[in-house]
Amino acid sequence: MQASRRRATLATVAAAAGVSVATVSKVLNDRSDVAPATRALVRSLLQEHGYVPPRRGRTEPGIVEVQVDDLCACSSEIIKGVIEAGTASGVSVVVTRRATGSRDVTAGRRAVITLFEEPAPRQLAALSRAGLPVVVIDPLGLPGASVTSVGPTNFAGGMSATQHLLALGHRRIAYLGGPATAASNQARMYGYRAAMEAADVPVLPGYVVTPGYCYPDGVRGGAALLDLSPAPTAVFVASDEAALGAIHAARARGLRVPEDLSVVGFDDTDVAFMSSPRLTTVRQPLREMGAVALRTALRLAAGEEVESRHVELATELVVRESSLAA
Repeated sequence: MQASRRRATLATVAAAAGVSVATVSKVLNDRSDVAPATRALVRSLLQEHGYVPPRRGRTEPGIVEVQVDDLCACSSEIIKGVIEAGTASGVSVVVTRRATGSRDVTAGRRAVITLFEEPAPRQLAALSRAGLPVVVIDPLGLPGASVTSVGPTNFAGGMSATQHLLALGHRRIAYLGGPATAASNQARMYGYRAAMEAADVPVLPGYVVTPGYCYPDGVRGGAALLDLSPAPTAVFVASDEAALGAIHAARARGLRVPEDLSVVGFDDTDVAFMSSPRLTTVRQPLREMGAVALRTALRLAAGEEVESRHVELATELVVRESSLAA
């Protein structure tokens, strides 16, 4: 079949008009928030391309793509939430490695969700031209003003973890964080500092280290903290995996957790419950974050407005056995 005989789509008309798919959808639904000139152009192109809406009772197949660099405990939980919400919404979810720029990610897609990192400007531009909305989950950097994101209350989580250790009587409390430039790490660190300042407890020199979120980072950062004099009696670690690394570093020095060192993590993934001792941690609603991202992406794809470009979901402190009174 020749190209001219192929069924026109919203993306076809949007590309011809130089507008988003959401704008074309608004014109089709007689929404008032479209400029008259744009409305006239879109209607003309809809007629020119012979666009025919799907028959009632039928829906076009929909795919939401989730792009991820590497699977870890956190990303696996988030993806489960995306899949569960996708099933409830009648759309398929595909998980891919982050695009390099050569692959056509638009075919059959309704939206794209990325984990932790905002797509590169070139990819964002390509997705925008195709009318595909993008939602970023817990971005490492501050997302652009036009990008929608979903994340946890990192600052509040950092405060609650540190306040818990302060309430146990600890005063030499260290912070072992993620990458120094990551927005999530900075928010958790500022929450830690705010709690320490509010309690009028000084942060001692060397008590803030930011090697990363992974287990080896926790081993390395924990060793650096425990080699200080005086060494901390408690440490708030910005991820569960790194917290287990810090526990390993303590045991390598003959220290007991929590008797000699209290440890609080962040995430509440399965590793927190399976660790020995079980990890006190800040629970972030990972599956709910994935579900909210999926529902938000579908709303954007349908041309609906969202209340906020950045949604934060509440964190919660879960007290287990890895923290003890000083």
